[in-house]
Amino acid sequence: MTITSPIRRLLWLALAIVCVLGVMLLLVRATLHSPKRGLPYHDSFVSGKADEWKALGGTWELVNGAMRNGSDERGAKLLTGSSYWRNYSIEADVMLLAKNGDAGLVLRSNNEEAGVDSYVGYYAGLRNLDNSLVLGRASYGWREGTNKLDSIQGGIQPFHWYHLKLLAYQCQIVAAVSVPSQRDATSIAITDKHCIASGRVGLRSYSSGGVWRNVVVRAATHEDLVTMLGEAPNHEAVFTQPYFSGNPEDLSFDPMAGHGEQGALRFSPNAQPIGSLRLSSYSNTATATVRGVVILTSPALFVQDTTGGVIVPHANAPPLKVGDEVEVSGEVHPGNFSSSLEHATVRVLWAHTPMPAMSVTASQAATGAFDASFIEVEGLLRAKSYGPDNTLVFDFDAGPQTFRVIMSRGRGDTLFKNLKLNSLLRLHGVCVVDPAYTRNSTPFVLLLRSTDDLKLLAGPPWWSAGHLIAVAIGVLIFAFAISLLYSRAERWRLRAVFEERERLAHEMHDTLAQSFAGIGFQLEAIRNGVPDDFSTTHQQLDLASDLVRHSHEEARRSIATLRPESLQSGDLIAALGSCASRMVEGGDIKVATTCSGDPRPLPLRSTDTLYRIGQESIANAVRHARSTTITISIEYQEKLVRLLVADDGVGFTPTGTLRGFGLQGMRKRAADISAALQILSTPGHGTRVEVTAPLPRHITILSWPQVLWKHLTERLSNAETARQ
Repeated sequence: MTITSPIRRLLWLALAIVCVLGVMLLLVRATLHSPKRGLPYHDSFVSGKADEWKALGGTWELVNGAMRNGSDERGAKLLTGSSYWRNYSIEADVMLLAKNGDAGLVLRSNNEEAGVDSYVGYYAGLRNLDNSLVLGRASYGWREGTNKLDSIQGGIQPFHWYHLKLLAYQCQIVAAVSVPSQRDATSIAITDKHCIASGRVGLRSYSSGGVWRNVVVRAATHEDLVTMLGEAPNHEAVFTQPYFSGNPEDLSFDPMAGHGEQGALRFSPNAQPIGSLRLSSYSNTATATVRGVVILTSPALFVQDTTGGVIVPHANAPPLKVGDEVEVSGEVHPGNFSSSLEHATVRVLWAHTPMPAMSVTASQAATGAFDASFIEVEGLLRAKSYGPDNTLVFDFDAGPQTFRVIMSRGRGDTLFKNLKLNSLLRLHGVCVVDPAYTRNSTPFVLLLRSTDDLKLLAGPPWWSAGHLIAVAIGVLIFAFAISLLYSRAERWRLRAVFEERERLAHEMHDTLAQSFAGIGFQLEAIRNGVPDDFSTTHQQLDLASDLVRHSHEEARRSIATLRPESLQSGDLIAALGSCASRMVEGGDIKVATTCSGDPRPLPLRSTDTLYRIGQESIANAVRHARSTTITISIEYQEKLVRLLVADDGVGFTPTGTLRGFGLQGMRKRAADISAALQILSTPGHGTRVEVTAPLPRHITILSWPQVLWKHLTERLSNAETARQ
C-alpha cells in the first residue's frame, strides 16, 4: 500500500511534535533534578516567612527573626531544600537552650521521619555535655566522630551564639565552628567511602531546644573544601561507637540539676499549688511562689502544674522553652477561672519534657475549668483571617459551641492558604477565657505554639453548596452540549434525507417520467395510424393516452414534491408561491401571497415541515375545492411563525377526526415540530389550513437553562406520546 503525500506529511509532523515534546520533557526533568536548582539559598526568618520548612517533631516558631525550637524532644528536625542537592555547604548561627544536649545542622538528608536519628544524612552539632563539635552519619542509627572545643573559652554555653558550617563535597564531609568574638575556627572532617550522594538540609536538636538564624546554603567546590579543611583532623571513614543509642542511661542529665554546691535544694520549700491561687483575696495583694512546667512562652508566659495553670505577664525571666520546670514568685491577681502573677521573677530549675495536652470538648473548655491549661480540642473551621501583631486567627465550631484560635504567623502562611473551610481539625493549645483575648466574642480562645499543634483530621465534605452548584452547572452544560450534538445530528439526518429525495427525483425523472412521455408518444403514433372507421380502437387509445398523461402529471407532481430546490433558492413564502404557481399553471386559479412580521431564517426541520404542509394544502385546494383564489400568508412573531393557506372553494363539513391520508400526514408533520394545526371549513365558504410553529428562542447566558429544560421536557413528552 502506497502512502499518499499528505498522509506522509502528517506522519512526519506528528513525529516532529512527539520529538519536540520529548525534548521538552527531558529539559524539564533535567531542570527539576538539577543539583544546583534553588542554590544559593538564604532563609527569610527576618521577614517572618518560613513556609518552605517542614517540621518533624519539636515546637518550631519564628521569634525575633530567628527559628526557635522550644522543645527538648530528642531528634526534632526542620527540613527544606531539594533532595537532588549534591555538593554544597550550609552555615548558620546556632544557640543552645539547655545544658545537656546538642543542636546543629543536617545536610544530604533523605527518608526523614519523626523520631531519633530517623533519617539518612549527615549531622554536625554543638554538644555542651562534653564541650565538643559532633560530626556523624545517621541511617536510622548513629555513628559519629567528635572534636573537643578546647579553643572556645568557657566551652559551649546555653544562650550564646556560635557560627556553625557544614560542607559536603563528593565523599568528604567537613564541619567547623567559631565564636563571633574569635577569628579561629575548630574543624572536624570525615571521609565516608560509601557516602550519601545527595539530599536536603535541615536544623536539628537533641535533648535541648535551639535557635538558628542566618541560614545560608551555597554550592561547594573543591577549593571550598580545601579552604575549610585547614588543619582539621581527617578520619578516613572511622566513626566512634554510637553515642545516642536510645537507652535511658544515654540521656546524661546533670545529677546536680536543681541543687547547690553541696546538693542543697535551690527551689523554695514554700511553693504552693497553682490551683490554690484562686483562693486569694481580691482586696488584699498577696505574693506567692509556684512551681510548674512552661506550656507557652508567647504572647505571655503560661505555667501549669497538676492543679491548673497560671499566666505570668511581663515576667523577669531568662530565655525559656516549652517543657522547662520553673519556679515563679510574684503578686497574685485572682481571676474568675484562673490567676495571674504580676511583677514575677522566674527561675529555671531544670529541663523537662513538654506536658501532654488534656483532651477535652469545646463545651468543657467554655466553662472556664481549663483556663490557662494546655488542652486538646477538635472543631470545624468556619473562618480564617490575618490578625494583628503578625498572627493568624481561626474561628471554629464544635457542635453548638464556638471558639477562636490564635497562633503566630511564622511558618503558617502555607497552612493558612491550604486549610479549607469546614475542615475538621485537632488542636493543641493553651485555653484562655480572659476578655483581653476573647474580646467578649467567643467563650474561650486557644493559643497555639506553632503550626505543629494543628492537625487536619478530615477535609470539608464534598457535598457543599458550592460543589452542588458546580455539579448542577456541569450537568446543565453537559445536557446543553448533548442537545447541540443532537440538533446537529438531526440537521445531518435531514440533509441526508433531502439528498436522497433529490436522488429519487432525478431517478424518477430519468426513468418513470421519460417512460410515460415515450409511451404517450407511441400511443399517439398508433392512434394516428389506425383508420378512422375503427372508432372503438380510437376510444381505447384515447383512454390509454389520457391515463398515461394523467400518470405523467402525477409523476411530475411527485418529482416536484421530492425536489427541495424551491426551499434552497429562496425563503418559505416564495417557495410556496412557486409551488402553487406550478400547480395552477394553465388554469384560472389565482395565487396570492403575503408576508408580515420580521422574516428571519427558520430551522431546517421547521422550514421543511411548513413547506410540506403548505404544499399538501395547496394540492387539496387545487384538486378538490374548485376554488378561484388561493391565499398563502406567513406571519412572523417573536416566539412563533404562523402559516395560513386559504381558498374560496366549496368547502366541506369537518366530521370529528379527519381521516384522509394527506390530512393525517399533515397532523403528524406538525406534531414533529411541536406545531398546532387547525383546519377550518364551511360548505360554500372555502377552507382555512393554519399551522402555528414555535420559533427557537434567542439563547443567552441567563435563558439557556430554561430553554434546555423546555426542550428536554418536550422530547420526553413526544417519546411518551409515541409509546402510547
